[in-house]
Amino acid sequence: MTTRATLRQQGEAMRQRLFGDDDGAPAFLRTINTEASYGAIWSRPGLAMEDRMICALAALAAVQRLPKLRRHVGAALRLGLAPRAIVEVLIQIGIYAGFAASEEAVEAAAAEFAVRQVPMPDEPERTDSLEALSERGRKLMEQLHGERARQGYAAPGNTVTGALYPLAMQYGYGEIWFRPGLDMRRRALVTVAAFTALKLDSQVQKFGQSALNMGLSKTEVIEAVIQTAPLSGFAPALNALGLLSAALGDSAKA
Repeated sequence: MTTRATLRQQGEAMRQRLFGDDDGAPAFLRTINTEASYGAIWSRPGLAMEDRMICALAALAAVQRLPKLRRHVGAALRLGLAPRAIVEVLIQIGIYAGFAASEEAVEAAAAEFAVRQVPMPDEPERTDSLEALSERGRKLMEQLHGERARQGYAAPGNTVTGALYPLAMQYGYGEIWFRPGLDMRRRALVTVAAFTALKLDSQVQKFGQSALNMGLSKTEVIEAVIQTAPLSGFAPALNALGLLSAALGDSAKA
């Protein structure tokens, strides 16, 4: 039977694994953070530890918890995530929270890299034409969303959203999703975690379904949402899970 003592014990082991002696939490939050965050959530089955970290980085960057993000960048390096993978999570956040958020998140990561003497990844040259980005983005949208790729604000005949959506398709789907360093499966994790953190429920519902087309299981999608709870709020995570219960079905089986 799980008890608070059990959660505290496994939570302390997880905290040490991720952050060493100090995770930055003040003393008065140490016990509840150890039990609820590290013992009850970070220690859950159903999602690999590195993938949990991907979701944590996405949520923290989306809501701009920069000191906490920097600590998690250090923890991500301890887990063995490549610097480029870390940076790619933070760049992808720009689609959802704005490129200003990406800039500040990457600055926080760069500061932690510098302390650990980890070089920033080189920026790959990207020279594809806008036409190529549009075509690649359109194909990815169809792969992700199927018929839903042409509905709502993505509908081809919507002249209002059409003033912006082609740009989002080019640079979101056509450019950022195809950058090296993060595969499509993990990019799907980033979207689910970021939309949950940003309280964008309709997008969580849409991408929660679409993430299955990128190789995630139902369990992994649900766990990606749960992972955000101690970082960006239990209420947004529960709202997202409520929508996913209908979109994915009540069962969490793969």
